[in-house]
This record gives sequence, structure tokens and C-alpha cells, in this order.
Amino acid sequence: MKKCNDVMTKNPVCCLPNDLVSKVAQLMKSKDFGSVPIIENEQTKKLVGIVTDRDLALKIVGEGRDPKSTKAEDVMTRKVVTCHAEDDLQNALDAMSWNKLRRIPVVDNDHAIVGIIAQADVATRVDQPDKTAAMVRGISQSH
Repeated sequence: MKKCNDVMTKNPVCCLPNDLVSKVAQLMKSKDFGSVPIIENEQTKKLVGIVTDRDLALKIVGEGRDPKSTKAEDVMTRKVVTCHAEDDLQNALDAMSWNKLRRIPVVDNDHAIVGIIAQADVATRVDQPDKTAAMVRGISQSH
């Protein structure tokens, strides 16, 4: 079985907690990302949250907040489901399916972000269509 570091995108683009949501959204648009990990600072790269396109839709648009004055830390998900680079990929796939996640950050033992695994990474880097289909089904179904 592959390890998470076999399929993860290494050194993902991140933002800081005090970055404005408008910056996060522009980054998502320009890079075609569905989420941006939020790190404590550039030195430690410690993962403190994640902002997803769903967060933007519900917490900015849905609540009528101004993206040019709202900080990432105000809308980020703080309890982030993660995996480690040396974990079996199946563990990450199971966590993604169970938690309805389209992406999962990969962290080291100090909780510093080292990568991210998205559905697309699994679909394009794992030559096991059954596993990919099962993951997508799991994320899409309600529990």
C-alpha cells in the first residue's frame, strides 16, 4: 500500500491567521484550490486551521461578512483532520470518507504542514480505481 507522502502535494500554499479572507479567496481562485491551510507562522508552519470554499460560502456570503475586513482566523475550521506522511494512504482515505473531506492536510510530528492530499491527487496518483471510487462515494454519501 502506498504511503501518504507518495500521493500528497508537497509544500502546499498556506495563509496566516491574520490574512484577510479576500486574499484567501483570491488564492483559491488563482490556483484553483478548494481550501487553504492556515499556519501559525512561516517559520514553524504549524497547522492551526483550514479555510475551505464552503467556509467562504457559509461564513462570509451566508452571514453577510466583508471579505476585505474579515481575517482567516475568524472563519477557519480549527479542528482539522490530518494524517502523517508515513501513514498508509488507506488511513487517509478512510478519514476523508468518514469525515466527508475532499482534502486532508499532511503534518509532521510537530504538527507542521508538509503536504496535502486532495481527491484529485488520489484519482491521478493511485492506480486503483476501486479505492478512488469508494473514497468519492464515502465523501458524497450521508452517514
